[in-house]
Amino acid sequence: MTIEVVVCDDQAIIRTGFTTIFDSQPDLRVVGEASDGKAAVELARRLRPAVVVMDVRMPVMDGIEATRRLAGPDVTDPVKVLVVTTFNIDEYVFEALRAGASGFLLKDASPEQLIAAVHTVARGEALVDPAMTRHLIGRHGSRLRPSDPDDAAAARQLTPREREVLKLIAEGLSNSEIAARLVIGPETVKTYVSRILTKLALRDRVQAVVYAYRTGLVSP
Repeated sequence: MTIEVVVCDDQAIIRTGFTTIFDSQPDLRVVGEASDGKAAVELARRLRPAVVVMDVRMPVMDGIEATRRLAGPDVTDPVKVLVVTTFNIDEYVFEALRAGASGFLLKDASPEQLIAAVHTVARGEALVDPAMTRHLIGRHGSRLRPSDPDDAAAARQLTPREREVLKLIAEGLSNSEIAARLVIGPETVKTYVSRILTKLALRDRVQAVVYAYRTGLVSP
């Protein structure tokens, strides 16, 4: 199955480089390019790619707002977004993930890392380093919006063990770390994570982290 990608960056040389990398893979194909966030939103809504590779700093509309319009919490049919930027600034990372991005990668990543990141996001998995999750929540967690009654009601669907796993996800632990903490197998953890995402109608671990803090299940 071919994974269709839209590349959005205001620098033509970057777009060309990304397109060359992706099109060199038998299962990746770039179906469109955009030079600003507004154009990326329009293109992605029309083409419905599996992944949008999005820059942050762009004219007309930045990548954060474009991500929010494509994958934000109020979007009924979201598109997966992988934010790729030159700037390793945690404010950008936090805002991108809060806006609905499924992952964050720096432009100095290798072609192999970039290809792997697109595959990861396309599978519906989040691309967030656990250590970065802990760092971001520690600095910015208090800015997450207050609890929503509907969120709290949904949380009551979780079993005690699922709530325990969700707390550990929110702390930034990987599946293997959760398995070690709870003395269960990694495959069992994967099953719990899948159930949590399904019950709470969440797309990935990033949304699970935000959900846990927003509902007060864990505190910054």
